[in-house]
Amino acid sequence: MAGHSQFKNIMHRKGRQDAQKSKLFGKLAREITVAAKLGTPDPAMNPRLRAAVIAARQENMPKDNIERAIKKALGSDGENYDEIRYEGYGPGGVAVIVEALTDNRNRAASDIRSFFTKSGGNLGETGSVSFMFDRTGIIEYDRSVADDDTVLDAAIEAGADDVVSGEGGHEIYASTEGYRDVAKALEAKFGEPRKAALIWKPQNTVAVDDETGEKLLKLMDLLNEHDDVQQVYANFEVSDALMAKMGG
Repeated sequence: MAGHSQFKNIMHRKGRQDAQKSKLFGKLAREITVAAKLGTPDPAMNPRLRAAVIAARQENMPKDNIERAIKKALGSDGENYDEIRYEGYGPGGVAVIVEALTDNRNRAASDIRSFFTKSGGNLGETGSVSFMFDRTGIIEYDRSVADDDTVLDAAIEAGADDVVSGEGGHEIYASTEGYRDVAKALEAKFGEPRKAALIWKPQNTVAVDDETGEKLLKLMDLLNEHDDVQQVYANFEVSDALMAKMGG
């Protein structure tokens, strides 16, 4: 059940924008508002909202900001955001999935298409690369919560599909159907996770050379820095030396 993480260093490429807290908080608030609007405003009863609040806490987003974002969903004058998934190929034919929340579909599509084109890639149709990824739930804990065997036993008992434990912590994977129950069972045992979300997990990753890797990392940065983009997934791996050089 346990194995080596396929993500390595490219599940989410977040670089310079993490230093721009206001932009990051804006994205987190947008996800909280949309999650609260689509379901109940109670994080305990709304798995997507719970995941969004956990993500906000991990980035030290003030409690007032979180509560304000939830209340915004209850008002009739709040913005309406469309959820859009973009798929395409980056440099080297690497598959890329971009999840966005936007109030202007034309702007988002135009900007994201231009990022792909400038990087030497191309934006495709919905479904053009997602078949190379699995839609799955992930629950992450720091290594300090428990040893590998304890986490593995708890994950099996909770009904998880896979566990990856390493220096960076514990990653527990669960089906989209069972994800909520697995997360609740693990939280009861280990406390609040550092992350709990539905993600696109690549079925396989491809190693790229440093030249291609640098172009891909720059594309990841461009995408992540865009206000409408919430998450970016790709199926490539680069050397640790290049990640360090690029500030990853």
